[in-house]
Amino acid sequence: MDKCWLEKKVKGFDGFVIDQVDDITKQISREIKLLFDNCKENYSNGKRIIKFKIQNDTDLIKDGFKIINKNEIIEIIGKNTMGLLYGLYTLYRREILKNKYEEIISNPDQSIRMINHWDNMDGTIERGYAGESIFFKDNSFRRDFTLVEEYARLLASVGINALSINNVNVHKIETELITEKFLPELVILNQIFNRFGIKMFLSINFASPKRVGNLDTSDPLDENVIHFWKETIDRLYRYIPNFGGFVVKADSEGEPGPFTYNRSHVDGANMFGRLLEEHGGLCIWRCFVYNSTQDWRDRSTDRARAAYDHFMPYDGKFNNNVILQIKLGPLDFQVKEPVSPLFGALKKTNHIIEFQLTQEYTGQQKAIYYQVPVWKEALDFDTQHNGVGSFVKDMIKENSPVSEHSGICAVGVVGTDNNWTGHKLMQINLYAYGRLAWNNCLTTEEISKEWVKLTFNLTDDYSEILEEILNTSRETYQLYNAPNGVGFMCRPNHHYGPDIDGYEYDRWGTYHFADRDGVGVDRSKTGTGYVEQYSDEICDYYNSLETCPDDLLLWFHHVPYTHVLQNGKTLIQDIYDNHFEGVERVKKYIEQWKNFKEVVDHVDFENILDRLNEQYRLSIEWRDQINTYFYRKSGIKDENGRKIYL
Repeated sequence: MDKCWLEKKVKGFDGFVIDQVDDITKQISREIKLLFDNCKENYSNGKRIIKFKIQNDTDLIKDGFKIINKNEIIEIIGKNTMGLLYGLYTLYRREILKNKYEEIISNPDQSIRMINHWDNMDGTIERGYAGESIFFKDNSFRRDFTLVEEYARLLASVGINALSINNVNVHKIETELITEKFLPELVILNQIFNRFGIKMFLSINFASPKRVGNLDTSDPLDENVIHFWKETIDRLYRYIPNFGGFVVKADSEGEPGPFTYNRSHVDGANMFGRLLEEHGGLCIWRCFVYNSTQDWRDRSTDRARAAYDHFMPYDGKFNNNVILQIKLGPLDFQVKEPVSPLFGALKKTNHIIEFQLTQEYTGQQKAIYYQVPVWKEALDFDTQHNGVGSFVKDMIKENSPVSEHSGICAVGVVGTDNNWTGHKLMQINLYAYGRLAWNNCLTTEEISKEWVKLTFNLTDDYSEILEEILNTSRETYQLYNAPNGVGFMCRPNHHYGPDIDGYEYDRWGTYHFADRDGVGVDRSKTGTGYVEQYSDEICDYYNSLETCPDDLLLWFHHVPYTHVLQNGKTLIQDIYDNHFEGVERVKKYIEQWKNFKEVVDHVDFENILDRLNEQYRLSIEWRDQINTYFYRKSGIKDENGRKIYL
């Protein structure tokens, strides 16, 4: 498999010394042999030596580290051995990038830095676009432990410290993962992850008491149900004493949950919380709860309101080891949507923000779509709940009663494809996710520059071209996708390619309400009232047509095609211009990439070129279908006379 950003080797270190011995330090020794040329273990007489030290340093928090250069002796200091491992990877990165030697003090900005895999035991991956599951095959475990170890290395090298291995939509066979049948296999996986400081979690089926426990109910307040879960959890921890806990999708998209028994999400989550708490485990409870059988005729129901309406009334009612998992936006990982209003509003409940590495709505790893701009928009969003400067990245920690039970998670992206992610360039999102979760202040440009230099051997000219492609790729995709934040307009079910009315009369609550006069969803104070879920200042900002940003206009407002945007264009002309420009940008990417033929690996070159050609083909479909649709609705021609199909 592709070694990704760990391909290159560091030269010039003669040896290293490490006194502590545990699973992590043993892994440090193995990592040095893989990443450093001729660096001898327990050797301190050479020119450049790495010394690892555990110290109770007041500058450091859990997993943090220092790197100090003392006359060619590099000291890596940590409060725990995980800090030493993270310090080693940082030293490796600094050597490859040839950064200046300055003292480094590095602490993680977010405590939980997690991946949620949507892997099924038949080997498929829900919303997966890079081959089969690295964990499962044929309704059992794949047992390719070398592959799992290589993956764990990639995760640890960028600071990821937790993962759930199976789909949140827990099917029949996956429901049995909590039974003794599969626990020995889970032990082996956990042992691998342990060596890299990664906590393993399972997604569980809320209805397990009925489906594997032979009970007639899964009511979270039923004594027999509680007994079933207690026995199940106790058994899990006998096999895996440091097991992370459960991820739960309940009452969502047909999945069972407490609503089935007229119970609340507090009842369901706290039942798990109390039982897991005895073992130091966590219950991560997803807030993706909404009416998935909506009548399109019903204008009073707004899916975007659902998470806030369901969970905000229970703020402060959840156990301290229960964590609410909240998608960064209120719908479903669209190219452009506002930040969920739960961030900043929740004051007394542990929570994490959820990203999506896999490109479900954003090109399915056939398009270049570097996601750091999306994540930065979310983390740096000022909720203004505590006045100016109430950024999401801070509110997550400060508003969680136990700050160690807060952080970030992301839906996984890897599969058995040789390059892990299907599209070679989209390895950057896995790398960038870990780096940004550790250091929320890194910029889009800093991370892409790191990744390009670690991954390829390019001159500065080529590096700058590739970085520019990556850094502009989100904006490019947004230009030719659903306009001005209205969302969806994709083909139902698989979500690949345009279908403007594909969801318009369906049950999923993802409407655009286009007619002959205008388009958009009225979520203003006089519409669905969604805008009022934000702080007063943000509510007013989005509620006013004068201040609502152009790229979110149709999320918050239904406006005429002749409405003049802040950029001075009419809405309809902006739609036309953006979609023509988006296609031209992709065309330019192809022209630029063709110049890389002699400077990158042949397989990588062809992989990226093939996907760029597919991105170009699909961008034309998006352009022509969107432009034609809105021309037919509005009857307004393109001011520049470009080809629009009638």
